Amino acid sequence: MIVAGAGVQGAAHLARAQGCQDAFKAVDLGDTAVLAVSDGAGSRHRSALGAHVAVDAACRLLARDIPGAEESPEAWTAWIAGCGKTVVEEYLRAVTGVLAADASDPGEPGDLAATLTAAVVAPPWVAFVSLGDGFGTLLTRDDRCHLVLPPPEGPPAFLSSPGAALRIRTFVVWEPELSGVVLSTDGCAPLALDHPAVRELPLRAGPLPAEGFFLGLAATLRDNEGDAEPLRRLLCAQEAGDRTGDDLTVLCALVEGG
Repeated sequence: MIVAGAGVQGAAHLARAQGCQDAFKAVDLGDTAVLAVSDGAGSRHRSALGAHVAVDAACRLLARDIPGAEESPEAWTAWIAGCGKTVVEEYLRAVTGVLAADASDPGEPGDLAATLTAAVVAPPWVAFVSLGDGFGTLLTRDDRCHLVLPPPEGPPAFLSSPGAALRIRTFVVWEPELSGVVLSTDGCAPLALDHPAVRELPLRAGPLPAEGFFLGLAATLRDNEGDAEPLRRLLCAQEAGDRTGDDLTVLCALVEGG
């Protein structure tokens, strides 16, 4: 498995002397990978820490007791549903501990508000956990891109939001032609997603993955054996900065030989 990711500070955050509030983390288990990206709420002063807590909790919990490739869809679905609830509980436990440790400014969990987009990539299975406005794209061996986890409409929810354990989304995909999975925070949407009008489709078709972005990224990472520097340069490029002022984070796992 080739695993690579990069996160960069958005132009708007840079202009306000505000640090990057995204975080990402991956666990490479050989033929399986766990990926997690998180976007801290820009209006909350400790959200960058919340994003790191979120990806740490997700990667730690999702790397446990992963079902085998031969397991049934029901087994995979039940497993990831349980993981989603547990990730929220662990996040809340961790941020409560962080706040309790700071006697000078205890605050509340909402001060560390963060989204979460995570995936367990275990070909031919991919299991997703999502709360917030991140998105996930599946790549297949026929050089096609599938936006299996589109960004939701409306304001995002956070792991610290009331009822988060009931609102978190979990699902599985079985794809025998799987070649890769890419997770992105919402700041990447202008760069990585096409408006349906670009392809002369009606608005109801929703956003579509920009094939040039995803396939070019996959080809580059395969050629350089997972060196993430070209990805970081892409996210830092003037073109990316002109499209979005938000932080940009991309994390991917590519099946070797896929």
